[in-house]
Amino acid sequence: MGSDETKSTIDTEKTTVPGGSCTTSKSCWMVQVVLRLFLFAATLTSIVVMVTSKQSKTIPIFPFHTQAKFTHSPAFIYFVVALSVACFYSIISTLATLSAFKKPSSCSAILLLNLAIMDAVMVGIVASATGASGGVAYIGLKGNKNVQWRKICDIYDTFCRHVGGAIAVSLVASIILLLLSIISVLSLYKRIR
Repeated sequence: MGSDETKSTIDTEKTTVPGGSCTTSKSCWMVQVVLRLFLFAATLTSIVVMVTSKQSKTIPIFPFHTQAKFTHSPAFIYFVVALSVACFYSIISTLATLSAFKKPSSCSAILLLNLAIMDAVMVGIVASATGASGGVAYIGLKGNKNVQWRKICDIYDTFCRHVGGAIAVSLVASIILLLLSIISVLSLYKRIR
């Protein structure tokens, strides 16, 4: 009788589906869709703010006209390109996640694996672009007295505010991508477990 009771418990445990499993509930897919939409909004906002960060000034000491644009720094160009890739990825992954949301039973482990891998790649790309741009922006803000680099944010204040805003929003995009990466890996883990 003891072995029948144990067998019954094992059979019950095998057939029970946990309520909070991301692979069986639509709520996990919905969370991913919402986060991916936020990712799209964050990356697009950051791109627009960086691309429109342009300021012209006339330097009073030497009367000549100068301009600060994002295209003057390779780090800022990399920033715009990397966030454009992430923005495009957010559109593609949102569509894939929406299809999985509509038909969660047909969602394969391959889709979950691809999302987990690509989310991790995008975290690296966006975080590296944010870090590179942040380093250049910090030098623009504070300068570097050791190598005689002057700070420029006292001259191009609007440009620096735009760059700082774009970097802050891209940091939010990096955090969203990190959350998506964690959710994708956990979903895949629950699926194969």
